[in-house]
Amino acid sequence: MIKEVIIVEGKDDVSAVKKAVDAELIITGGLGFGHELIEKIKVVAKRRGVIIFTDPDFAGEKIRKIISREIENCKHAFLPKDKATKEGNIGIENAEPKDIIEALNSARTESIERRSEFSNADLLLYKLIGTTGSTQKRADLGRILGIGYCNSKQFLSRLNNYGITREEFNDAIRRADK
Repeated sequence: MIKEVIIVEGKDDVSAVKKAVDAELIITGGLGFGHELIEKIKVVAKRRGVIIFTDPDFAGEKIRKIISREIENCKHAFLPKDKATKEGNIGIENAEPKDIIEALNSARTESIERRSEFSNADLLLYKLIGTTGSTQKRADLGRILGIGYCNSKQFLSRLNNYGITREEFNDAIRRADK
């Protein structure tokens, strides 16, 4: 049983998550949700906590940003695109239960306090930007660290704001290079 309430986009996502874990869920219904839903999530976040688990696409990222901007201490669970894609359709509903469990177990809280542990120099040094294959390497590291795939600017932000330690990062680099 997961203590926090999981926020997903649609009914099909609920079905997929319920196959994987025993949890309570809230559906946003896509990008068209309003202030009323945000207020409901605020109450739930104070009482039990929330995990934002949206699709690894543009709309999912936008929903994630809107909710986390309004509600402090949300946890974020990320599912890699390849684990959420079936016949060209991207969504949590396409994921296997084991992949959903792994994503939820790797959920991280975004830090309110901004850190600058990592910089563009780290991304260059470890070939996470500016080289052939850097996109795939970021995707691999995002999967290992549980912070999802994103562009280099967002990746750097997530490294600094999701509590990734230098040791975790170095271990993930070693694992990705194997």
